[in-house]
Amino acid sequence: MTPLPATASIVIIGAGIVGCATAYHLTRLGWHDVVVLEQGPLPKAGGSTSHAPGLVFQTNASKTLTGFARETVSLYDSLTDEGRPCWHGVGSIEVAATPARWQELQRKHGWAQSWGLESSLIPPAAVRALIPLIDPAMILGGFHVPSDGAADAVRASAALNRAATAAGATFHPRTEVTNIVVERGQVRAVDTPAGRIATDRVLICAGIWSPRLGRLAGVPIPLLPVEHQLAWTEPLAQLAGEQRPIAHPILRHQDRDLYFRQRDDRYGIGSYQHEPVLVEPDAIHRHDEAGDMPASRPFDQATFAPALDDAIDLIPALAGARITDAVNGLFSFTPDGFPLLGEAAAVRGFWVAAAIWITHAGGAAKTIAGWLSHGPPALDLHDCDLNRFEPHAATPAYLTERAAQQYREIYDIIHPLQPMSRPRPPRTSPFHAQLDAAGAVFHESRGWELARWYASNDRLLNDYPIPARAGWNGKHWSPIAGAEHLAVRARGGIFEMSALPKIEVTGPAAAAFLDRMTTNRVDRPVGSITYALLLNQQGGIQSDVTAARLADDRFQLGANGPLDLDWLRRHLPGDDSVRVRDITGALACLGLWGPLARDVIGQVSDDDFSNDAFPYYTVRQIAIGEAPVTACRVSYVGELGWELYVSPEYGGRVLELLQDVARLAGVILAGRAAFDTLRLEKGYRLWGTDMTAEDNPYEAGLGFAVKLKKGDFLGRDALLAANERGISRRLVCLMLDDPTIVVMGKEPISVEGAVAGHVTSAGFGFTVNHGIAYGYLPVDYSAAGTKVEIEYFGTCHPAAVASDPLFDPTGQRVRA
Repeated sequence: MTPLPATASIVIIGAGIVGCATAYHLTRLGWHDVVVLEQGPLPKAGGSTSHAPGLVFQTNASKTLTGFARETVSLYDSLTDEGRPCWHGVGSIEVAATPARWQELQRKHGWAQSWGLESSLIPPAAVRALIPLIDPAMILGGFHVPSDGAADAVRASAALNRAATAAGATFHPRTEVTNIVVERGQVRAVDTPAGRIATDRVLICAGIWSPRLGRLAGVPIPLLPVEHQLAWTEPLAQLAGEQRPIAHPILRHQDRDLYFRQRDDRYGIGSYQHEPVLVEPDAIHRHDEAGDMPASRPFDQATFAPALDDAIDLIPALAGARITDAVNGLFSFTPDGFPLLGEAAAVRGFWVAAAIWITHAGGAAKTIAGWLSHGPPALDLHDCDLNRFEPHAATPAYLTERAAQQYREIYDIIHPLQPMSRPRPPRTSPFHAQLDAAGAVFHESRGWELARWYASNDRLLNDYPIPARAGWNGKHWSPIAGAEHLAVRARGGIFEMSALPKIEVTGPAAAAFLDRMTTNRVDRPVGSITYALLLNQQGGIQSDVTAARLADDRFQLGANGPLDLDWLRRHLPGDDSVRVRDITGALACLGLWGPLARDVIGQVSDDDFSNDAFPYYTVRQIAIGEAPVTACRVSYVGELGWELYVSPEYGGRVLELLQDVARLAGVILAGRAAFDTLRLEKGYRLWGTDMTAEDNPYEAGLGFAVKLKKGDFLGRDALLAANERGISRRLVCLMLDDPTIVVMGKEPISVEGAVAGHVTSAGFGFTVNHGIAYGYLPVDYSAAGTKVEIEYFGTCHPAAVASDPLFDPTGQRVRA
């Protein structure tokens, strides 16, 4: 066994497919003293890589995960081990046995087109032509991706190990990590029974064991192992003489929670039908207790029997075939089903690449290697970042519930607006009881209970007769939401906004720090509010914030979530001149917006709310009744009004006083569904949807928030270069020719018969009485009037580029 080195630039813990692929990519980027530690044998280390069926279905609702999968296919296809390929590009088919599933496959086909992946919808006969064992009478059709296939993950790991070793990496099997030494918030060393390795970086690629390693460094890793059953049949007569490792496309039958793959003359059947069986990471057997396969547990034939019956219905050739080999393997599940990537917020040098399946391993490894080498990538990783979660997501109760539900729903048809069912409610605002009594229909976001609309507002339908919607568009929606939208435009509305992430930045250098971190000029007089962008080094939009200057040395930021807090903290100066903290739970918030907002607030406060005394984008301390309130004159719905921040103990009183006046004026309580459509027709961008780290401000139509002449700021050089070369694409507003069509987001946009972009935000603009979509298009096709098509559930709908914004383009209403 190779002796351990005394030092390393990085220690990778775990030599499954992710660890091996990361070592490979790091050495290709010029790293030489890469050390990989594995507690099991090599190349079959005994984790999830060792028992996974290797299926790669690339299409995903996430553009990022689809990109990871495409990179992974390219990597596997380049590898051989002992003269044998590591990749079999036989394609994939997902079949539909119900109309709902067929509709879902149409939606999935749209995603594939949006992300540039070749795919097609095929009839039952064509499915049978590709997989002759299928009974075509059982299905309505299939979704075919010819570039999908199956990987031999153990062979791929071995090939990557050899390539990385040849470039200077060292692999150490049978080497358990006993401690990760952290001093003053920085990784310093890794301890093993064979000795200590001094290093300032560790990368956890240990899959189901990752939470145990996280605890060694005091870093919670929100992941739980869940059992999953996979069985292999005896040789099938219908495949007699088949010598190819795999000839049939890999197959999913998601209406029955099943997947299949052929191996030589046998068939493998995987099932997600059973109730989730979660295993605590500390309960995973040691290698010496489990025959070097600790990630595989006893197979339950009785639990699997119903799945086998369903499999036989689709593939009659399986009838009577004995199960000769079976695995009950452990796989990683996170609270939201996405991977965990990045450096921990609390411990510098502690990196994680976990909860990554075979499908995404190569792309995720390439991304983390680039991140380690060059800094944050110009890639939208907000759904994958380790630090994306709120604190409650790491609690055992929450993690257990969510990991189990992710397993249950893995093949379910999930509507984009479908609320999480449990656990509810982790977080409620001080207004919750009042809103509940007012008939709020709640949904969940980041653990908060948010009113989607109010059942008590059904009376508004007498004034605003919004038609009901059928099918997909009618799910998790009510005509009341449209009536609330119009009532806010006509008179006004009170919105509960406590869930808005809020960050406090204080200290003598706070203004200079924010000027360096953002695109706009934040160092303005006390009482000013500035809309600004946080950029990465490549000029991509990390986030957007509103910065309210409350004092010379204190700012309150309206932000987007925990990643903003992490981003700011990573760039703090080394002294104590700037402090950053999350104050979301410390401040309740109401939004009062609409033409009558000034009349309402003027009756509950003695302060002067005239335009001269309280201009747009300013902040003041006021009183509403007995409550001290921070009032920010900003709007995300395109109407006159204020965000009203109050200490939670005063929240109920403030809402009570506002409502007493608002009722008489016809100003309503309004929910988030109306909030979303109001901002859409005003053209306000939504971070994470309309703009991400992959988009620069000029592409997103946010150049007004960039002040290049103010001096240096993060991302400025990249924007100067972008200005010089010009942009190649632009976020545009689209109106569908049929005003009743409402798309949902991620649909492909075609120009002259070729896909040119995809929908970001979409909805119905009730004021303009038209379906609206936003999406990025090449500059040559971005002029108003350009004809396009949006494919929605397999049907192409004509649309045209429209002026942006559609509502109040001069901004007179917000400045009234």
